[in-house]
Amino acid sequence: MASVRPCLGRVLPESSILFLCDMQEKFRHITHFAEIVSVAARMLKVAQLLEMPVVLTEQYPQGLGPTVPELGAKGLQPLPKTCFSMVPVVQQELDAQPHLRSVLLCGIETHACIQTTALDLLDQGLQVHVVVDACTSRSQVERLVALARMRQSGAFLSTSEGLIIQLLGDASHPQFKKILKIIKKPVPDTGLLSLFQVQNPLFH
Repeated sequence: MASVRPCLGRVLPESSILFLCDMQEKFRHITHFAEIVSVAARMLKVAQLLEMPVVLTEQYPQGLGPTVPELGAKGLQPLPKTCFSMVPVVQQELDAQPHLRSVLLCGIETHACIQTTALDLLDQGLQVHVVVDACTSRSQVERLVALARMRQSGAFLSTSEGLIIQLLGDASHPQFKKILKIIKKPVPDTGLLSLFQVQNPLFH
């Protein structure tokens, strides 16, 4: 009997899309906000270098303000939403990508819009890669449990650098030197070490 091959969660630029979720002015008070925006910004730079599609949402922008400028998303048209999930407002973009397999997910809040979006995407049969150093919540307990919940549901938890290296694939890639400059810069501390402790039963 042939064995069933596990889903390895490989990511390729031609079958991936980057989701940037609700990194807006009124959320600056959220724990590690500046750091996760910094990491999301480098994911955006890499996606643009690799010519990957990118979508950006804003939660109730008339009340919560625009996307923060340090994300570097000036060239993107943000999609306003009130639903916690990004999926309803980006469905047209998903439908326009017939070879889409993987969604890379960054933003806030992990236990609200990120988790709801991840579950909706998984429900559509897409692979979800939560960029753990580019997602946060006001409460780090909520962040921790949401990451565990998404992992239990079939999402992959990945770091930004791990995903960038997978997307790049080969040091002979024409964008290698530009991307190498991006990943050589130290990633800011987003509080993950305290969340992913070896003795944490949620991740066993």
